Amino acid sequence: MLDLMTRQDNRLSIMEAVETFHPEVIGISVRNIDDQKMEGPRFLLDQVKKTVTDCRDLSRAIIVLGGAGYSIFPESVLDYLEADMGIQGEGEGIFPILLDRIRRGAGFSGTPGLYLRGLGLQGKRKFVKNLDTLPLADSFISSLSVSNEQEIWMPVQTRRGCPMDCSYCSTSVIEGRSIRKRSPSLVIEEIAGHVDAGFKRFYFVDNTFNIPLPYAKEICSKLMKSGLKISFRCIIYPGKVDEEFIDLLSRAGCTEVSLGFESGCERILRTMNKKYNLDTIFKTSEMLKDFGIKRMGFLLLGGPGETKESVEESLVFADSLRLDALKITIGIRIYPYTTLAKIAVDEGVISPHDNLLFPRFYMVKGLDDWLHETVRVWMSDRPHWLT
Repeated sequence: MLDLMTRQDNRLSIMEAVETFHPEVIGISVRNIDDQKMEGPRFLLDQVKKTVTDCRDLSRAIIVLGGAGYSIFPESVLDYLEADMGIQGEGEGIFPILLDRIRRGAGFSGTPGLYLRGLGLQGKRKFVKNLDTLPLADSFISSLSVSNEQEIWMPVQTRRGCPMDCSYCSTSVIEGRSIRKRSPSLVIEEIAGHVDAGFKRFYFVDNTFNIPLPYAKEICSKLMKSGLKISFRCIIYPGKVDEEFIDLLSRAGCTEVSLGFESGCERILRTMNKKYNLDTIFKTSEMLKDFGIKRMGFLLLGGPGETKESVEESLVFADSLRLDALKITIGIRIYPYTTLAKIAVDEGVISPHDNLLFPRFYMVKGLDDWLHETVRVWMSDRPHWLT
């Protein structure tokens, strides 16, 4: 396993790995397509394409793509990167099956979630129902970046899938709508392994750590009982909390929460299909503050139905929360199969034939310049706000 995020010379690192290991198959994980910024977006696949090219130059191995970013655009990314094949969705179950078929010289027809370049999908995608059957991230993975431990918040995932159907979100495309949970004891076992490898800080990357709430409480309770002296961050869906949970969160080691409330206007929240209101956002934020947990808030401005009035409402509301930090995004990245994509097609913002691999953004007509200037003015005396 080669972690290019910790290397200075990617080509040299790949060459050393190839010469040492002589791979027959190389898997490349594609996490992000772009940086989601409407103003001067960075398209990240060109760097991945160079990695694919280096692998081609240095090895005769079959190149297989996977990862969250790849899974949103399986056919488009495969064509753009010119790899051999790719696995959409959860590779832990399908990759071993694929390797076995390659080893035996068997055909690929029917392999779930597998795309072949030029030949398309080979078998209907399947989701792993029991996440406990998947391997734990072991100490070898921890050791990849342990020398940089001071800068690392080790990612941990306890559940997959999200049924919330926010209008702009791609999570259900990546993980499905059904929530599938790992046994809390296995989650603690994985964290303990990373602690043994020298890590003390963790980031729960679950799309919503507090849904379902009883499961989140059990994770926190077991963390407390484990005696592991860690600190962690997580993402909280506003409103789906109570004081008992926030107390457990704090005592388990949570030091910071990402509170993605996205708007401070009730009408826009409904447009985004949010299942909470301003009152629940405020109460959630206050509880976190009372228990000493830092709060990073998020605003998405410029989406369907946005007006100058709704923007002002959002900025005033965000200011009233007295957050430790606020991340403001102007313009919303359009992902396929989302409600936002359908709205964008209906309004002529994008073509129904646009595969959306190259970043396209939704911005209400006539609001762009005013919105950028308004946010700039608000940020001028609020150093904890950023874009």
